[in-house]
Amino acid sequence: MEIEKVIHELVMQTSSKIVMLVADGLGGLPLLLDGKTELESANMPNLSKIIAHCSVGLLEPISPGITPGSGPAHLGLFGYDPIQANIGRGVLSALGVNFNLRHGDLCARVNFCTIDKTGKISDRRAGRISTDENKRICAKILANIKLPHGIELYLVTEKEHRVALILRGMKFYEFLSDTDPQKEGLEPLPVTACDPSAGKTTVDLLNNIADQVKQILADEPKANMILLRGFAEFQKYTTMADKFKLKCLALATYPMYRGLAKLIGMDVNWDIASAKEQMDELEKQWNNYDFFFIHIKGTDSSGEDGDFQRKVKVIESIDEMIPSILKLKPDVFMFTCDHSTPAKMKGHSWHKIPALLYASNCRPDRISKFDEYSCAKGSLNGLYSKDLMPLALAHAGKLMKFGA
Repeated sequence: MEIEKVIHELVMQTSSKIVMLVADGLGGLPLLLDGKTELESANMPNLSKIIAHCSVGLLEPISPGITPGSGPAHLGLFGYDPIQANIGRGVLSALGVNFNLRHGDLCARVNFCTIDKTGKISDRRAGRISTDENKRICAKILANIKLPHGIELYLVTEKEHRVALILRGMKFYEFLSDTDPQKEGLEPLPVTACDPSAGKTTVDLLNNIADQVKQILADEPKANMILLRGFAEFQKYTTMADKFKLKCLALATYPMYRGLAKLIGMDVNWDIASAKEQMDELEKQWNNYDFFFIHIKGTDSSGEDGDFQRKVKVIESIDEMIPSILKLKPDVFMFTCDHSTPAKMKGHSWHKIPALLYASNCRPDRISKFDEYSCAKGSLNGLYSKDLMPLALAHAGKLMKFGA
């Protein structure tokens, strides 16, 4: 019997509380070989008070050497197999803006970008335009684009330069290539299909949309082109309630992670916009849920920007949240990340992720600081991200004994 089926049969509903605090992209690298990582450099006095009583380790997000995207990396943290459960980021973006998806909708995540007079990308994020500017440009596209009869196009602003694209009205092909070359100085790529014969109609439609957008936005100084990523067709997932008998609340400020939470059946607060509001809502909803997912984006965005010191400051601000969490006396508190985003690399990396588990019945590893090198000495080493959820359930008293 597969271990997921075993866990499903053993899990039971209790009143115990689990909090998972995810600092997106937390793991890092030293800028110099003899230097410190962002996590080592951060001053975390509140976490230092409990770290000696925690189980810690470096977890494998996907598999050795595989650089994870945010979607599969988070699904792993929630106890799903990140390979089998993987879904294109487009669906997560659409759900993250609370768009009412229908079966068969084709979704993509859009980056507005800047192209120069030669058609080459000079800024993959269009200068991180404002969210209001994003909305204006989406409206401009929708007012001028021409689509085949019966096809509906939706462009819904996420935040800054990011948009959720949804196509509806025919049988779409979802196994498509991204148009983002991932580097500046190159032209946007055309959409291609894994099976050209099966995907030709969808490919032609998307490339035509991209060509039209280029013309419509030709007079824009920054956001004058789109990059399409993470194509996926919407399908329903097994929820956390079905899988683990958990009533879950997601407290995330960034749309994509709200979408991920919604995909697996978590309730989502769509209005919170700051760490203070996350902590206020956690306290307000404490008696209504038994699993709380708190997501912090700043560690990832500062890492992607290559801003080492800003990432250190974000980590230190996360430490300030910990007393508000612990005063509620969760039965299990976890602090980890979905993947590493070292400022040195300016992007996601394949490195193992630091993680801690704090509970009254955990076996402490008695380390003095929470960082990558201390975690390498911990008892959670050798585990995968997907193993963290069963451990949390066990420490929360939510798993029955297996066998006689």
